[in-house]
Amino acid sequence: MARPVVLTLVLLTLPAIAHPQQPPYHVVGRISLAGEGGWDYLTVDTAAHRLYVSRGTHVAVIDLDRDSVIGDIPNTLGVHGVAFVRELNRGFTSNGRDTTVTVFNLTTLAPVAVVKVTGANPDAITYDPVSRRVFTFNGRGANLTALDPQSGTVVGTLELGGKPENAVSDGRGRMYVNIEDKSEIVAFDPRALKVQARWSLAPCEEPSGLAMDRKTRRLFAVCSNELMAVVDPDRGRVLATLPIGRGTDGAAFDPAGALAVSSNGEGSMTVVHEISPDSFVVVGTVPTQRGARTIALDERTHRLYTIAAQYGEAPAPTAEQPRPRPPVIPGSVVVVILER
Repeated sequence: MARPVVLTLVLLTLPAIAHPQQPPYHVVGRISLAGEGGWDYLTVDTAAHRLYVSRGTHVAVIDLDRDSVIGDIPNTLGVHGVAFVRELNRGFTSNGRDTTVTVFNLTTLAPVAVVKVTGANPDAITYDPVSRRVFTFNGRGANLTALDPQSGTVVGTLELGGKPENAVSDGRGRMYVNIEDKSEIVAFDPRALKVQARWSLAPCEEPSGLAMDRKTRRLFAVCSNELMAVVDPDRGRVLATLPIGRGTDGAAFDPAGALAVSSNGEGSMTVVHEISPDSFVVVGTVPTQRGARTIALDERTHRLYTIAAQYGEAPAPTAEQPRPRPPVIPGSVVVVILER
């Protein structure tokens, strides 16, 4: 009797066709800003839904519901940043050129007082809700000044051992600040005004922007050598470094998407996803505009804001200015809006 023939059917599984990954953000609009000159930090007042943009000698204020300029804070010479104390309805600007802070009314934008700080070139400025103090981080002074926002007076100074850049509060009674010229982070007690720890960010060099995921307690420091350092501040160590674009000066963290973003002056944003407290990956590089080195996050809408301009030809190098900067074309400064 003939044996039956057994046929074996082999199914071949073809690999799925990969779809191109969508960029995590995209540009959705621009807001033109009048006047000449440069810029530094942008800061969102989420409660009032306003964006404050420092412009060298004044601060432009934008209504984010209408994407239009609604006011201006004048006479802030060398202004770098803005901080808010909502319970007092006051704002504070760090004026680097004349070593002062301008206190203003958040509703009317009218100046209330001018306070002399204790270190040259106040740059970053931050409010800590635990100590209920406003802090200026003084670049040439290599220190910080603590202000009582209620009285508008200086309550102390802390030496930082180097040039401070951006700082964040963890909301638990500790603050962290990048030290640019030492490539370090300093942790300090904002009530006692004491340095508690400092640690190296190597291989990250010259850190500027700093952001924090307060839930997982991770710091994101962006550095001039095109790296983002992810730091565990409780153990004082760098957990990971990730590649970013050139010319960064700002960082933001959006807890809704667990995304850390570096704003790069080359004209891009690098977006990093925090997969877990110990795992991080670059998920996209988003085109913005040349010069867009600083950043602000609106936690209500999850939009990102940066600022840029068009440039003319750089002047010829001289002995005094071997690498001259190209001039900003008047009337070309814009706030760039991005969303997911």
